[in-house]
Amino acid sequence: QVQLVESGGGLVQRGGSLRLSCAASGRTFSSYAMGWFRQAPGKEREFVATISYRGGSTFYADAVKGRFTISRDNAKNTVYLQMNSLKPEDTAVYYCAASRWVAGRIKEYEYEWWGQGTQVTVSS
Repeated sequence: QVQLVESGGGLVQRGGSLRLSCAASGRTFSSYAMGWFRQAPGKEREFVATISYRGGSTFYADAVKGRFTISRDNAKNTVYLQMNSLKPEDTAVYYCAASRWVAGRIKEYEYEWWGQGTQVTVSS
């Protein structure tokens, strides 16, 4: 069992930055690929970024490529999402998720454990 707790969300102006953190419980964190997803009001949840179990491989949705960076610290059981050049369309609840796969995954059904989400609001 893995428990995930996100933090770092908030209100930021267009062009600003935020760093989200996701703290995981359990000794097997370093065995799992991790991902970030987001859900905007009235929309389905969508993939944002993923990172392999050792952090050597990452993949991003086109909408955030070049602006967001996913990273992980396995010694701290934490995965991060650095978000720069934020836009109003980035406004959403952001979720982190853990997958039993070691390589990064982009589909929701490939993730077994989910956090409760953290709100990110970008004002114009």
